[in-house]
Amino acid sequence: MGWFQMGMIMLSAVSFFGFGVSCYVTTYMRYEFNRYGLGNRRLLVGFFQVLGAIGLLVGFVVPAIGLLASGCLSLLMLLGVGVRIKIKDTFLQTTPALFYCLLNAWICITGYPEI
Repeated sequence: MGWFQMGMIMLSAVSFFGFGVSCYVTTYMRYEFNRYGLGNRRLLVGFFQVLGAIGLLVGFVVPAIGLLASGCLSLLMLLGVGVRIKIKDTFLQTTPALFYCLLNAWICITGYPEI
């Protein structure tokens, strides 16, 4: 695989690291998780997002870990899409979760580049 796939993996890893950390430090994420009806799950979701981001990066050394991380992040975002639909968010509000669901599914399906 080439630079494009590596870039997409890095995009996902950096994004999920940022999302995960923000679950711990921002009041905005506290508000959002309460709006989702998942206020008591915010820190757990943040933990899994940071863990998934680290797993994506470890995947450059141990591809099986990266594949597992991308599959789990895709599933996490699929659940996020479901939550957004359940609370009747607009398509525009749902788009980021859908994008990261599809991006991580693509990473999982296409595999990791050989370095």
